[in-house]
Amino acid sequence: MKHICLAALLASVCLPAIAEDFGASVDAMLAEKSAALFGIAKPLAASAEASAEEGYRLPEQTAADQVALADGLTAVFVTREAADHLDMMALYPAEAPTHLIGCIEGDVEEIAAGKLNPAVQRISLADGKVETIVRGTNSCDGIRTTAWGTVLFTEEDDAGGAYEILNPLAITEAVVISDRAAGTTSDPAAVVRRMALPTMAWEGIATLADGTVYGGDELRPGTANPDADGGSMFKFLPATPYAGGMITSLDASPYAAGRTYAMQVQCVKDKVQFGQGCETGNALWIEVDPTKARADADAKAATGYYRPEDLHLDTAYIGEGVRFCFTNTGNEGGKNFAEVMCVVDTAPTTIVAADAEGKVEAMTTVATRFIEGDRDFNSMDNLDFQPGTGNLYVIEDHPNGDIFACLKDGADRDLKTDGCIKMLSVKDTSAEPTGFIFAPDGMSAYVSIQHSDDSKMAKVDDYGTDDLLVITGFAAVAK
Repeated sequence: MKHICLAALLASVCLPAIAEDFGASVDAMLAEKSAALFGIAKPLAASAEASAEEGYRLPEQTAADQVALADGLTAVFVTREAADHLDMMALYPAEAPTHLIGCIEGDVEEIAAGKLNPAVQRISLADGKVETIVRGTNSCDGIRTTAWGTVLFTEEDDAGGAYEILNPLAITEAVVISDRAAGTTSDPAAVVRRMALPTMAWEGIATLADGTVYGGDELRPGTANPDADGGSMFKFLPATPYAGGMITSLDASPYAAGRTYAMQVQCVKDKVQFGQGCETGNALWIEVDPTKARADADAKAATGYYRPEDLHLDTAYIGEGVRFCFTNTGNEGGKNFAEVMCVVDTAPTTIVAADAEGKVEAMTTVATRFIEGDRDFNSMDNLDFQPGTGNLYVIEDHPNGDIFACLKDGADRDLKTDGCIKMLSVKDTSAEPTGFIFAPDGMSAYVSIQHSDDSKMAKVDDYGTDDLLVITGFAAVAK
């Protein structure tokens, strides 16, 4: 090692020269240990180069033409016939999935005579067969399989609703939502709107086994006026918690009735004290009217975030209660590079109230910042925890979007990820990755390539199409 020697009166003091940037050396170490930490042989060194913005997607392409991947990973098409704007997906059945149930984030419209847009599709994992099972949503986005065998799907729209499907594999003719505000469907025994859940711009959802639901309102701060708050986080508590077993009627679902609460971060230990600047720290849940969840949350001073989008439970969390994490997409043009927030709710079904003096005996919820974006890793949208490792995969919402794999927080002083690597980049500049979800064993993952120019691709179901890929090659990581 080179040294710098300083003469000081009667003695010489030699100091080691700084050979390299310490942060860059940490990145290099993450890359070197990628196989052991992430089960990925070597991370992707750089994002894909910009392509022609129009006409990139062609019938003769392979999956390798769509994405650049880290060493050791491969991708193939599950189907090229998923509806345009295929976004969030849920595996069904949850334990031994045979299908993906996918939300189509398109506008509500009549696409042919008497035929509404595809809203929810059933995609076979065995042969890629795509079938539309629900029509007529506006920007279907959040979707999850429940513990009682139904599917909860939602709309990312200012007046977005939450709907429940009894058995998505049993539907032979697409159920049509004819009146979104009233929740009218052509087959209410198969699909119903859940009026007890909040009306808002849904995307991320976490569903607990008892019927508790966490979700965020995908609202940008400053939307209504320059000082307007962003989207709040909400919790639904069922009036009748799920007691076990598969249900045979939607009337038996815990989503039929309940109460909705918005999260209000307090930033203090034992009293009600909130306001601008309180985005992390202790938090309470305040009741709101689900039919006007956004307005009520704002009026009651719930905490606002910058476009909360996808949200998942941390299945590796072993503490009291539950931990979930969600993305704040931010605005990279404004150098608000996005973030991932995580919330621990130690008593999910308990609502703590303040006394007459505003004092609180014990707050059960705390919010922390887990990932901060930067010039290369930003506009965070979707995310998913990898089964087995607990690593968090985060997806960018912009052209040539990347996917990063991020470690859990270790035994160091901070509360943030111990580091992230790039593992995928979309080659089509007009497109972005979305809907990323791991298979139950964590050894493969599914991703939709959204927003590609479909002009050279044939329509399916009178609608444009998206590519759905499965990525394999993840290796087991020693615990």
